[in-house]
Amino acid sequence: LGGDTCFASMEAAYEALSAPLRTMLDQLTATHDYTKAFRHVARNPEGAAQLEARRKDFPPVHHPVVRTHPETGRKSLFVTRNFTTRLDGLTDRENDRLLPFLCDPVQSPDFQCRFRWEPGSEAFWDNRSVQHYAVPDYTGRRSMHRVIVDGEPVA
Repeated sequence: LGGDTCFASMEAAYEALSAPLRTMLDQLTATHDYTKAFRHVARNPEGAAQLEARRKDFPPVHHPVVRTHPETGRKSLFVTRNFTTRLDGLTDRENDRLLPFLCDPVQSPDFQCRFRWEPGSEAFWDNRSVQHYAVPDYTGRRSMHRVIVDGEPVA
């Protein structure tokens, strides 16, 4: 019971933006930092050292804010609250307002479909244009098997 997953179309989120904003975003890159999601562990010296070690293994990288799907040619937003730390080239004030706005569609039912897991369920999605959120609407542990098909690198 529970443990649903919401899938958000980042293609639909991109298409819902105004043409002038899409034009601007098409030119931008963003900094993605794997350790952003784990900064809470840095509250003590041991956690801070572990976080710094992770950062050395997985340094921040820059990706286009808008990604073009290699097979369909459709554009999608490529930012996430978990890993994107800033929109490159923008002032702090601009970044502080625009980045959360670009991440908001993931939480909007306008861009989501909700999948209800049942025993034997199978779901397939394309991580190149979809973000997912595991809804914490259950107690205990959820068990599932995940297979990832290796693809082209993000440019």
